[in-house]
Amino acid sequence: MLTVDYDRLELRAGERLLDLGCGFGRHSYEALKRGGEVVACDLARPELEQVRDLARLLVNEGEVPRSVLAAAVQGNAVALPFEDASFDKVIASEVLEHIVDDESAFAELTRVLRPGGRLAVTIPACLSETVCWKLSSDYHAPAVPGGHVRIYRLRDVQRKLAAAGLQPGRWHRAHALHTPYWWLRCAVGPNREITDNRLVSAYHRVLAWDITKRPFVTAATERLLNPLLGKSLVVYADKPNAVPAAASVSAAMESTRAA
Repeated sequence: MLTVDYDRLELRAGERLLDLGCGFGRHSYEALKRGGEVVACDLARPELEQVRDLARLLVNEGEVPRSVLAAAVQGNAVALPFEDASFDKVIASEVLEHIVDDESAFAELTRVLRPGGRLAVTIPACLSETVCWKLSSDYHAPAVPGGHVRIYRLRDVQRKLAAAGLQPGRWHRAHALHTPYWWLRCAVGPNREITDNRLVSAYHRVLAWDITKRPFVTAATERLLNPLLGKSLVVYADKPNAVPAAASVSAAMESTRAA
């Protein structure tokens, strides 16, 4: 189940991609299948180990070319263990809402992205998240250690991207069918077992069926509902190309003459 639209990300074969907050690797696997050189990064070691093992399996089964690079790196979003301009593309999916100092994280994402590269940020959409917070304090921090610490509006994300030196561009919402499910979970208690409530359990089975089968009827319904009820907001941003040194000197000279 992908949140990022790879056609909008424009990942090309051979490009290097950072999947920050990779979890169990859903975006990493798609990037590998498209020929990307992927670095999956997360704080949690068990998830990284699973991503690494499954990437090897994909190579062995011929689903991913042996020539592509795949690495799993444990790291913190506010102090990424990578050199400047290391990646052509960066994905930060459902991670920034967990970080208290998110402005440092935005700055780090910008730092490791090469000039001319593209970033895709996904966070919980405002409407869906606001209702969840109102329905249950057990859904977010501080009741949930490491849980969501803020609710983003679109303009908040765009402003923080611009402040970090990026140019925000296209955006969309995704996973509308998951929003009522989480409202239901929050209404009955988000920490309860899924099987404790028949409605939650039934809805969960529908979502699992949709993810594995992806029938036309649910795909079409979700596309229709995403603009309003999308569970995730996805914003794309580009890092401007660096101004060549010669151009900078020329511009400075012109400015001096004009003065």
